[in-house]
Amino acid sequence: MTTIGSALGLILLAQLPVIGQDTQATGFAGGGTNKDFKTRGGSVPALKDVFKNDFLTGAAVSDDQISGKDTNVISIIESQFNSITPENCLKWDSVHPKPNVYDFEQADRFVGFGEKNKMFIIGHILIDQEQVPEWVFKDANGQNVDRETLLNRMREHIFKVMGRYKGRINAWHVINEPIGRDGRMRKTRWFEILGEDYIQKAFEYAHEADPNVELYYNGQDMLTKEATDSIIRLVGDIKSKGGRIDGIGVQAHWKLNTPSPDEVENGIVRLAESGVKVMITEMDITVLPRNVPQKELNPYPDALPAEVQEKLAKRYGELFSIFHKHADEIDRVNFWGVHDGQSWLNNWPVQGRTDYPLLFDRTLQPKPAFLAVVKSVKSNQ
Repeated sequence: MTTIGSALGLILLAQLPVIGQDTQATGFAGGGTNKDFKTRGGSVPALKDVFKNDFLTGAAVSDDQISGKDTNVISIIESQFNSITPENCLKWDSVHPKPNVYDFEQADRFVGFGEKNKMFIIGHILIDQEQVPEWVFKDANGQNVDRETLLNRMREHIFKVMGRYKGRINAWHVINEPIGRDGRMRKTRWFEILGEDYIQKAFEYAHEADPNVELYYNGQDMLTKEATDSIIRLVGDIKSKGGRIDGIGVQAHWKLNTPSPDEVENGIVRLAESGVKVMITEMDITVLPRNVPQKELNPYPDALPAEVQEKLAKRYGELFSIFHKHADEIDRVNFWGVHDGQSWLNNWPVQGRTDYPLLFDRTLQPKPAFLAVVKSVKSNQ
């Protein structure tokens, strides 16, 4: 059944001209054309064409999508995006689950898909705070390893994984979420054993493993002045020691009302002062409450009310207006998923919720938020 919000989206889509297929200014056109993906309302504009003069547009893709188990989504990925990021297949617990054991089957498919479709391929992630097996930090007696051992394990992992895709993956998220919104280092296992310079070491090893690939910092809760100041200092420290860092990724797991548009814009401007690229790497917008009794955590199990659909569209529209305005600073905007049914937010902070955070609904139809994103370009002209 089509919800009121989806129906509104289809009506509005019919009013938009289909944007012709053009080559992205960066040279990454993506493999599909607009005629490859049609909705119940007909053809829709391709985001990679709408923003072809501004920034790359991408999505996080799942193993099921790349392996062909979820084939219906492929036409959206190919026609809408010119960049892809893997959800999980290059994370440590997937690709390197045990000592001296690597599993590249899913990652090989991911990279092959990106190459086939001439997309800008992101490697995600080399050093994370989660989804790292416990053995990485432990010795044979179950005690924390010493600094030298952990550095050797870090270096071996980075060289093995990056080496396999050298010259094929275009950029890597080297490190994930090391700095909190207060500007301080998060107390992770890496920090506990190695100290603050583990970030410097990760970038050093990544540059040694593939001197030609772009290297990015990726983080969350990073738009506060404290966080941006710390990240800018970090970029400067890496460069001053002869290291390479090419960009800062803002994850953008945001809500309907936070962060404010001013916070987003000011944060982007401050991060750009670091002299490296700024990108939005994991964008989604939850419409569900969090700090409420559990029985109230899933208020829309069947469909999203029209008024909430409109709020989501307005929110996406205002954020993309900011991105478009600052296209000189922003290099890429990447959604964390393709459609609502894929989103990790359906199972966080508790299992079995029904969230609606992306531009395509569970039936793979564009939502009013998609329209708002497309129209944001015109609003800035």
